[in-house]
Order: sequence, then structure tokens, then C-alpha cells
Amino acid sequence: MTALSWIGSLWLALSNIIGPFYGWFIVKVGYKWMLITALVLCTLSMMLSSIATQMWHLYLTQGLLSGIGASLVWFPCISAAQQWFSKRRGLSVGIAISGSGFGGLVLANVVQAAMDRLGHQWALRIVGFISFVCLSIAACTVRPLNEMSEKNIKVFDLTPFRNKQFILLFCVQFIGNFAFNVPSSFLPAYADYLHLNPWIGTNMSAIISGVMIVGKISSGWISDYVGRANMTFFVTTMTGVMCLAVWLPAKNAATVWAFAALFGYFGGGHLTMVPALLGQVVGMEDIEAANGLLFFAWFFGGLFGSPICSVLIDEKSGNPRYDHAIIFGGVLMIFAGLLAWTVRVMRSGWYPFIKV
Repeated sequence: MTALSWIGSLWLALSNIIGPFYGWFIVKVGYKWMLITALVLCTLSMMLSSIATQMWHLYLTQGLLSGIGASLVWFPCISAAQQWFSKRRGLSVGIAISGSGFGGLVLANVVQAAMDRLGHQWALRIVGFISFVCLSIAACTVRPLNEMSEKNIKVFDLTPFRNKQFILLFCVQFIGNFAFNVPSSFLPAYADYLHLNPWIGTNMSAIISGVMIVGKISSGWISDYVGRANMTFFVTTMTGVMCLAVWLPAKNAATVWAFAALFGYFGGGHLTMVPALLGQVVGMEDIEAANGLLFFAWFFGGLFGSPICSVLIDEKSGNPRYDHAIIFGGVLMIFAGLLAWTVRVMRSGWYPFIKV
């Protein structure tokens, strides 16, 4: 695993770092000041990284500052979507989470165009300006449905773990993120390994992000009609099945593209459905604390998922074993799907044809 790859892992881990303390942050700091702080950190991280001259500068800027800033903006935006909508909660969460897909699709092309014309320093500054504008809008508009009371507020609130269904949903998130990292991090490298057209590997992440927009929004919308527990089980399991059934035997560009589209759709659905289901599992009274803990489960997969897969692939051996990482990711995601099915059974029994 390269030093640059560790920057991405550090960012992904830190983007969930405030999770266990999120309920306390909401009461003591509030949405407004969390988002303003995120605005400053995310903008500053891009501006400072544009003048970086050593690798450790990027660890501090794009890894540390940007990661913490992302954590401060992520939780309020997802929590607000869960709180303000009930009947259409799946769709609202899907739209909120789809913003990351738009970012991956649009910013990848903006950055590449800026680098080609202006160089990498101005490309980073342009991303900083875009972050400033977008986060300014969020800071002015995102608010909770109801203000939390300071009575009996805990710095580290583990109350949601008294709920068995939440424990299972936490495990779905924890296990699923280890698995999710395999295709999201290594599919472009796999395209290069097969000696496919370099354009494929270069644009793979942007294409996946684009399809994820559709998957996130449509799965949320469908779940409002068929049941969020049902949809969580379906998209999580199908993400794992696609790894084993489509990616594992893929040896040509057509199959790699097919998997990228299927992973983008079902993987995007998985990212939407777990938080969309959370409101049903814990109720609105515990939603802030539960959100923080649920997304903190991403911390471990974000930090260690890619390094584990790098070891399994063993690129330095001269004979990379991508099949090991693919099986690892596929099996873990299917297991996460079975845990999601267990949540569904605990809520409404074994009969499959009811809305849950």
C-alpha cells in the first residue's frame, strides 16, 4: 500500500471520528457551529495542501484536517434528513447521501481539467473554493427537527447498544465497510492488471460514483414502498453476490464495466439503506447517539480495510491475487446481508411478503 493510499484511509477513518461523541456535540455545539467549523477545516485543508512540499504535509491537511471537517459536516446532514421525513425517509436519506456521488462524479473531472490547464496547486485551490460555497449553503440551511435537551446528556452515549436490533445494524455497518473497500479501492487497479484501456482505470471511480447516485436515490425511494428492512437486506446481499458472481470471473472490459455498474447501484443502495433503517430501529429519541455510533463503525474498515486487501492481493510478489481480496469482500458483504435479514426477522417474523 502506497503512502498516498494511507492519506485516503486516514481521511475515511477520521471522517467518522466524532461518532461516539456526536450526541454531546449536538447539544453543546449545535448543527450551525459544527457546520461552520467544517467549512473552515475543509476549505483550509485544500488551500494548505496546495502549498505542501512534503508527504507529511498532506497527512496533516488532506488526511487530518479534511477528515475531521468531513466528520463535522456528515453527521448533521444525514441526521437532519432522517428527522425531517418519516413516510419518505428512505428517499430523503438517499438524496442526502447521493451528494457524495455527485462529488465523486463532478469533482474528479473538474480536478483533472484544472490540473491539465492550471497545475495541481490551483486544482486543489479550486476544490477549496467549491467546498467553501457548498458548505456555506449547508451551514445556513441544515437544522435539526427538535433541539436536544441538555438533561442527562452523556459525552459518550452507549444507550443504543441496549437495543439488539441496533447491535446487529452496527455489525452490518462494521463488516460491510471492510467489504465495501475492496471494489471501491481496487477495481481501477484491477482494470490496469488486466491491461485494459488506461481510460477505463482512470475513469472507473467517476463512473461508479455516477451510478451510485442512481442506486442511492432509487433504493431509498423503493424502500418507502417495499420496506426499509427488506431493501437493506436485498441491496447489501446483492453487493456481495455481484463481487463473487461478476467481478471474480471478470477477464475483459465488458465484464469489468458490468460489475462497476452493478456495484455502483447495489453498493450505493447499501450506503443509503442502513442509515434509512436506523430511524425505525431506534426511534427519533435516540437517533443522534445512534447515528454517531453507527457511522463510527466505518472507522475501522476505513482505516484497515484497504491495507488488509493490499496484503491479500500482494502486488509486490509479481503475481497479484485479486481473487483473494474479491472473495474476502464478497463473503463479508453477504454475511452483512444475512445480519440485515436477521434485523428484518426480529421486526416482523419470517414471512417475506410484507413491508418491513
